[in-house]
Amino acid sequence: MSNPVIQIQGLHNYYGSTHILKGIDLTVEAGQVVGYIGPNGAGKSTTIKILIGLLANFSGQVSVLGYDVKEDPIAVKSRIGYVPENAALYDTLTPLEYLAFIGQLYGMDEDTIRYKAHDLLSLFELGRYADARMTTFSKGMRQKVLLIAGMLHNPEVIFLDEPLSGLDANAVVLVKAIIRQLADAGKTIFYSSHIMDVVEKISDRIIIINQGQVIADGAFAQLQQQHSGSLEQLFGQLTGNEGQQDVATEFINTLNK
Repeated sequence: MSNPVIQIQGLHNYYGSTHILKGIDLTVEAGQVVGYIGPNGAGKSTTIKILIGLLANFSGQVSVLGYDVKEDPIAVKSRIGYVPENAALYDTLTPLEYLAFIGQLYGMDEDTIRYKAHDLLSLFELGRYADARMTTFSKGMRQKVLLIAGMLHNPEVIFLDEPLSGLDANAVVLVKAIIRQLADAGKTIFYSSHIMDVVEKISDRIIIINQGQVIADGAFAQLQQQHSGSLEQLFGQLTGNEGQQDVATEFINTLNK
């Protein structure tokens, strides 16, 4: 048996007096695409921030690539990639300058950073904006820069928190293909999103969290054996939000009054 890439045992977290995570237990092996989904406030982003070493106020055992996240967060951060939904880019920098800064943080040499940055920006159709200040960039353009920054150093584990936010249709297709090929090459992808059809299609394993607890865990085909329908329907059944069609009907009726 290989060592788990991600291991969580008895994870609890509080925000003030509010109990956010209530005893999460997870083991993730190399090469898996894990879709981590749940309603707003369920604890998805909190889990990810703990895994990447951004939050230390938790109890339980959490390790990534064999490193204890609380005891050795720098070792974890140096070997993972992270793409947040929204991040504060240094707007006065160009994409090339920003990626040079990120690459240097990971100890990459300047020549490698330069050619990788140029090539990756071009593949995301940002080549002609490589030397433009990012103050004028759209949300989608910024998200492409964040995606490149999160993977520039070729990390072993990549954490994605709503990575498709603001992207155009072509970029979404490209990111999905990238995720699949990274996993095929042995990389581990821990993916949080509200876009159910994407999670359903790209994930080897889907974990549903609700009110700080894991309520479902398995491949989509396995989850379907227990709960029929699409992932969106299954999600509604498990999280107690099955009546959205009725709510939509009531909304339309109210508009028409």
